[in-house]
Amino acid sequence: MHQEEALIAAGRGKWSSPGVPHKGWHCVDIEDLGEPSLTCEMCESQSVRYVHHMEHPTYSGTLQTGCVCAGHMEGNLQASRMREASMKSRSAKRKRWVSRAWKISSKGNPHIKSDGYRVTIYPRGNGWACTVAKDDNSLVQHSRRNFIGMDEAKLAAFDHITRLIASNRKG
Repeated sequence: MHQEEALIAAGRGKWSSPGVPHKGWHCVDIEDLGEPSLTCEMCESQSVRYVHHMEHPTYSGTLQTGCVCAGHMEGNLQASRMREASMKSRSAKRKRWVSRAWKISSKGNPHIKSDGYRVTIYPRGNGWACTVAKDDNSLVQHSRRNFIGMDEAKLAAFDHITRLIASNRKG
């Protein structure tokens, strides 16, 4: 039995608290902390790196939980595991993003195609900016701010694409 499963079965933390619903939750966000650095707010025992932000219509506030607690809370452990696997995959892809083979445009700007988007990085003012566009040009967005370095602009574009992909899955 997975450690987190044992904590749920033992009624650790909020699993044994009256007034805290055990089912009917939904995940509103997932976040990679980079390393296990938060204790699950449901079982109050498991150290968590990938945080599932869970909400319930009758519970005030959001609980930050681990994968297994989130799965039991929403009644779908498979969905929770898939969400976390997707986050792990995006995290690994982000680590490789800056060092990927970026092409150079005729204007000298690095650009790349990924996940149905075109990304262009270019100097602007005293820094760097980025543009993210869907391959079919149905969406073109320019960064609002400048970034100190080219790599920072590349990572900002990656994070923006990740948010766009996530919002498209929800809608």
